[in-house]
Amino acid sequence: MAMNLGSGSGPMVDINTTPLIDVMLVLLVTLIITLPVMTHSTKIDLPQGHPPPPKVQPQVINLNIDFDGTITWNGTVVPNMQTLDAYFASASQQVPQPEIHLNPDGMAKYGVVAKVLAAAQRNRMRKIGFVNTSEFSQ
Repeated sequence: MAMNLGSGSGPMVDINTTPLIDVMLVLLVTLIITLPVMTHSTKIDLPQGHPPPPKVQPQVINLNIDFDGTITWNGTVVPNMQTLDAYFASASQQVPQPEIHLNPDGMAKYGVVAKVLAAAQRNRMRKIGFVNTSEFSQ
């Protein structure tokens, strides 16, 4: 059993770093050439415009649904769904259309909330949002 200690015909295990150095030099030259172009600034005189007029804030309607199904429209108790439909019909004709802030109680029945949302959709109310949903974000 002999051991080969010389530089024979075995495989070479060192990595060739010449291509890596070539790529690094090309990137360095590219950076040196493009750096003055990136720092060059051009002064532009932009036209002076007039700001748009302020938008009219829509009216906010607070619609509360209690745990027992009682619906209140801005603090006024709504006796039945026909009255709620009439409120929605008159509100949908206003310009701009008011925002409905729906505040259902955590213990309110889903059916009552669904009926209120269906009535709003039927009367073409477009701006409806749920408020006070902090009990759901735990």
